[in-house]
Amino acid sequence: MAGAQTRQAIPRRPRPAPRRVDRCPAGARPRRRPVGGRVSRIVIFGAGSRGDVQPCAALGRALREQGDEVRLVASARYAPLAAAAGLELAPLTADPADILESDAGRELLAGGRNPVKFLSGFRRILGPMAERLLAECSDACKGADLILGPTFCYLPMHLGEHLRVPWGLIHFQPSQPTGAFPHPFVPQARLLGRWGNRISYLAVEQIAWQLSRPFLNPWRAAALGLDRLPLHGGLPSGGRPPRGGPVLACFSPAVVPRPKDWPSHVSMTGYWFLDENGWEPPNDLADFLAAGPPPVYVGFGSMVPEDPELTRLTIRAALRLAGVRGVVQGDPDTSDEHVHAARDVPHSWLFPRMAAVVHHGGAGTTAAGLRAGVPTVVCPFFGDQPYWGERVASLGAGPDPLPFRAMTAPLLASRLRRAIQDEKITDRAARLARRIQAENGIERALQIINSTIRTGGN
Repeated sequence: MAGAQTRQAIPRRPRPAPRRVDRCPAGARPRRRPVGGRVSRIVIFGAGSRGDVQPCAALGRALREQGDEVRLVASARYAPLAAAAGLELAPLTADPADILESDAGRELLAGGRNPVKFLSGFRRILGPMAERLLAECSDACKGADLILGPTFCYLPMHLGEHLRVPWGLIHFQPSQPTGAFPHPFVPQARLLGRWGNRISYLAVEQIAWQLSRPFLNPWRAAALGLDRLPLHGGLPSGGRPPRGGPVLACFSPAVVPRPKDWPSHVSMTGYWFLDENGWEPPNDLADFLAAGPPPVYVGFGSMVPEDPELTRLTIRAALRLAGVRGVVQGDPDTSDEHVHAARDVPHSWLFPRMAAVVHHGGAGTTAAGLRAGVPTVVCPFFGDQPYWGERVASLGAGPDPLPFRAMTAPLLASRLRRAIQDEKITDRAARLARRIQAENGIERALQIINSTIRTGGN
């Protein structure tokens, strides 16, 4: 297919061991398969922003350490992340950051909580590059024994069916139908009670299918040799993948209590963290932190404000009104004695040193903030971000979310003062962190994946 290069199947051992960059913590030993156990070849789709890719890299590193061959499918932007985890990267030509900076990407961000605008925006963005991306995804899965990935477009399902291997799903946010609460993209459905909640998941699935069907069905027929799916999609709709494939919800039950009506094949593992234990701060950041009380972190990840300069000025005015110092995501040349700007600092290192964190509410950033045990202020843009902001507030680990489009300096300053000064919030944030820190989401995910491999997907 056009735009794809032939990729060799993931080789079986023997082969040279990958260079180990991230080592096990002192006293820990890599898990190894039992004597006689077969090395498995696992492909993990991490398509999306860093918040989607980093948990997949964490899982991939753990699988590699127990002796498996792992290929991470993600944007070429994340090659250093894959290398640090010792993983082979199958690069995708679509870069999430470039997409969000485009006119179509800005329109996507402006869609807010409207699921139709959100998903149709994705179609407009991905449509022109769909053939190339699908070819790259297909090429990356050659030789796989197990394919894992998110629910978007159900790529693991199509490719697993083609290769006749087990496939499984990774949920970064609740995506399994339940009557307990609506899909994060359709919060209004709660007005219809349990029935509306459950239907909201099927609605999102169907909207996504109808928007992707024009390029997925031709790909299934021409490239994979599979039957076209019917108008309704024939998608899992919360059912168990065939061949015993896993469904892994990689978030904490302390943050999202497990619904009673979720079936047993859905495994809520806890978060998958990729810690950078050997990271050392540059001198200017270390000096800034030592020069005064703990500052507040402000950063919006891969979200691209319509007016970056206005956003920068609003943040600084809010910090000044709240009477706090700040570490902000941005150009280091804009730093001064009250605000330190940095482009990329590991959240696992930085957040525990903050008085509070302000961010967009991405699943990964929310997880890092809650584990750090400091209050969280969420300023959501779109997608599932409002949902995570509401969860943070409901758990008492932060004030009510402040939608980014409504953010002003006085409103953000008010949220910051409450987050830092309200003892109930600081106490609940600390208690929630202890629960999250006691979990081992990676270990639980390994147990489930190993069970799938051991039984041959049956």
